[in-house]
Amino acid sequence: MNSAVVILIAAAIYVSMYYTYGKALQNKVVKADPNRPTPAHRLYDGVDYVPAHPLVLYGHHFASIAGAGPIVGPAVAMAWGWLPGLLWVWFGNVFIGAVHDYLALMSSVRYDGKSVQWIAGKLMSKRTGIAFELYIWFTLLLVVAAFVAVTAKLLTTTPEAATATILFLIIAVLLGWLLYKVKIDFKLGTIIGIILLAIAVWIGLNHPLVFVEGQTTVDTAEYTTAYHYWNIILMIYIIAASSLPVWVLLQPRDYLNAYILWFGLLFGGLAFVLLAKDFTAPAFTSWSAHVIKGTKPVASPFWPTVPLVIACGALSGFHSLVGSGTSSKQLDNEIHGLLVGYGGMFTEGFLSTIVITAIAVYGVQLTGLEPAKWATEYITKGGLGTFIGGYAKGVSEFYGVSETFGKTFATLWVSAFTLTSLDTATRLGRFAWQEVFGMVVDTSEGVWKFITNKWVASILIAGLGTLLAWGASYKTLWPAFAGMNQLLASIAMMTGALWAAKVQRAGKWSWAVLIPALFLWITVTVALIWYIAVVPLSGATLVAVKGSLLIGLLLNLLLAWDFYLAWKKPEEEYAAAAA
Repeated sequence: MNSAVVILIAAAIYVSMYYTYGKALQNKVVKADPNRPTPAHRLYDGVDYVPAHPLVLYGHHFASIAGAGPIVGPAVAMAWGWLPGLLWVWFGNVFIGAVHDYLALMSSVRYDGKSVQWIAGKLMSKRTGIAFELYIWFTLLLVVAAFVAVTAKLLTTTPEAATATILFLIIAVLLGWLLYKVKIDFKLGTIIGIILLAIAVWIGLNHPLVFVEGQTTVDTAEYTTAYHYWNIILMIYIIAASSLPVWVLLQPRDYLNAYILWFGLLFGGLAFVLLAKDFTAPAFTSWSAHVIKGTKPVASPFWPTVPLVIACGALSGFHSLVGSGTSSKQLDNEIHGLLVGYGGMFTEGFLSTIVITAIAVYGVQLTGLEPAKWATEYITKGGLGTFIGGYAKGVSEFYGVSETFGKTFATLWVSAFTLTSLDTATRLGRFAWQEVFGMVVDTSEGVWKFITNKWVASILIAGLGTLLAWGASYKTLWPAFAGMNQLLASIAMMTGALWAAKVQRAGKWSWAVLIPALFLWITVTVALIWYIAVVPLSGATLVAVKGSLLIGLLLNLLLAWDFYLAWKKPEEEYAAAAA
């Protein structure tokens, strides 16, 4: 196998499925109507409900959902070999992840931009809604903690990316002002923004932001000091980003970041297609490769543990929060939903394909591992760094640029992904907090106004998330986040299945949602039982990770029971739930 064949097959799959399966979902399940006013118009408030150009919203949505998951997950899963991971990315992306994302977005649009947890409460029971709301908030707290930790680490170890990141924020505010206040032509604003972006990258490469000399070496006192500086800066940033009107920073920043992400995909994808390099990594190692790590690596069966490893590239519950949290409030026309929700997920799958390709081509050279030892030793020598190194080698070999430039750009690329997910997760945490305390509005309006104030709600989740990141490493937080995240995907998918069958009355097309929902629920539930029973942890990590997963597992069983009871009800009982 070689890089050109894999990337071209991926492109063919995504384009053909978008215009066949995706269009069928749009017409048979969602029944999108271009003449139905969206919440962005009906409930316009200039803060959260703001109609956006479809490309701007696609950029915001893609940049928000594409955190570290579509890169880190496939990079780690290479321990099983490149073929199992690739097949799961393509299958999961087309039949589960993209369906999940699209329905979460469009069901929210039909319910005034309400969250997926609110919809679950409406379609199942009040108990379901409250339990789901609490579950979501704690999941988002872990998301914020994990992404503060990983973003701070990236910006500390790669100060070139830190400079460019700060400049991006300034440019984004400028672009938001030009587009929404000055109201310059959209294309002209885009050109100005892209030129400024290129200048920011050039300044970053030549003037790295260094807080402490020697900070780039992990596990040193200098690194820890700089890491804590970034913790504080990121906390202030996400409080502001989640509280300000979306047009000031979030929309234009994510839109501009999307150009970095698209350029990275095109830059790397073109290089690996035209190089047509043979794969050197093994196609298959073992169905029980050593992938999951606790106090030591353990043999991890591909099924059912894969959803804990490959998240965003195939499917991710966090996407349902983005789709039903911020994107649904900005959709200008229902027809744009397919591009934003379905197309956004396909773009992630294509990204994961490039990650697997880069490691499959250069992984053996970078890790120094013989293929025979790949199954047991890759987890300690490979991963995110192997992708960055492989990507750098590919673009260096094809374009003739230095490997240093390639590594810097790849790191900038990854940090752009993590930062967008971080501020979106904080904003969604604010929404979830406000919805949880909606129950006290009638009994104590004063308390409700204070506790749901947008600044109070943002400070709470940002402060607690940063506190967790301050003393815990990314590797400690990630397993808890991954488990809760994929449980969330299974619950959101069941909510979508209920909406399709009972409210939309999609007939046989309801099975296109229900079958993957049940498959996902069984897979994730068995995976978490396996993780809790088998993976060795100790001390505070044991309490934090396995404790949270156990609570999530019990909650998952409760929500599945509520889904069963709701599914048995006749369609007529859902007449009042129709949007």
